[in-house]
Amino acid sequence: MTRSELIAELAAAHTQLRDEDVDTIVATIFDGIKLALARGDRVELRGFGAFTVRQRGPRVGRNPRNGETVSVEEKSVPFFKAGKELRLRVDAGKAARTDRLRG
Repeated sequence: MTRSELIAELAAAHTQLRDEDVDTIVATIFDGIKLALARGDRVELRGFGAFTVRQRGPRVGRNPRNGETVSVEEKSVPFFKAGKELRLRVDAGKAARTDRLRG
């Protein structure tokens, strides 16, 4: 699902809101998560999951074009860990899809 598809679904589910308002709400939430992660904070959404920042140490990589080894510096990367409720819902959806394919 893309951001625009998310906005369209939310706007359809909440007809009392204008599309522009839904777009602003989604942008505000995403911006809040991005700003918190940039500060090094943890963002936890109960029942959904947690966003954190992890450090990747320096390493030796390979240039895919020519195979030469290159030095890759240490960097911070965003990380998402799904919450229990989300994992259970995804597993239930997977089981339902499997049952439909078998049936």
